[in-house]
Formats: sequence, C-alpha cells, structure tokens
Amino acid sequence: MTPKRRRAARVLLLDPDDRILLLHGFDPQQPGREWWFTPGGGVEEGEDLAAAAHREIAEETGIRDASLGPLLATRATEFEFDGRSYAQDEWYYLARTETVETDTSGQTELELRTTDALRWWTLQELSRTKETIYPNALARLLAQVLREGPPARPVRLSGPRLWSTMVGRTHS
Repeated sequence: MTPKRRRAARVLLLDPDDRILLLHGFDPQQPGREWWFTPGGGVEEGEDLAAAAHREIAEETGIRDASLGPLLATRATEFEFDGRSYAQDEWYYLARTETVETDTSGQTELELRTTDALRWWTLQELSRTKETIYPNALARLLAQVLREGPPARPVRLSGPRLWSTMVGRTHS
C-alpha cells in the first residue's frame, strides 16, 4: 500500500507554569494501541505552517490565545493509522498560552473518534512516564528549550518508518 504523503504542523504548547499540553489518542482499528502526542495536524491546501499550527491548536484544544514562537524541530515519519499508511513531514513550533482550560468541541470527526483526553504535563512527569509519547524525544527537546531556550536551528527528530510499524507494530 502506497503511503499518503502529508505535511503537518505540530506544537509544543506551554502554559504559564511551563507545562506542555498533550492529547491522548488511539487507533480505532487496533485496540490497545494508544499514545500521547502534541497538538497539531495536517496542513490544508494553500495554508502555511504557522496558520496550520494556530488552526490545529484552536480545533483540538479550544485555546485561541496561543502565541506561536520559533520552529524547534522537524521530523519525517511513516506510520499506519485507522487503516491507512502515511508518510508525514512534521514541523514542531513552540507556543505559549495563558489559557489552561481546554474545549474539544471544535475537533473534527476523526479527532473525536480517536482522542479521549487532554492533559498538561510537567517536564518531570513527561521524563518519568512509561506511557508512549510522540515524538519519542519530546522530553529531551522540552528540557533543552526550558533550560537553554529554542535552538538556533531546528533540530531533526527521528521517527518510526512504515516497515517497523508493520513488523513490530511501533506507531507514530
């Protein structure tokens, strides 16, 4: 099966206490396959990355006051989700918000079907969890940003490749 090519804008959204907001998702076609991930998603036709990041934050979290900062990282990944294969290029931005209450009423039908929680995480919680977090290096990236500020140039994160998702059921 040829993977669907896709560009995605993703966000490390921090509150005033430097907690990061993550969504909890699952694959409806593979019970038990679940993970936490950053807000963000596919870039629509004619949309730039920053506009996609703002739109996705608002849709997925209800937060509309996010101040988008610099590009922190990029990642290329391939994965299976909801019966489809994807080859996705991702751009990760830093954003800050004063809002901590979330509202999922703006989520798309797919998001409503495949996410069941939003949670603010401290760096300590993120670093210690045994739960699956995507991208894999999120705790390390967040620690660097909180300690040193955004990197001078976006860092390159690694992502699972499709062959490993088919063989070992690793997911992105």
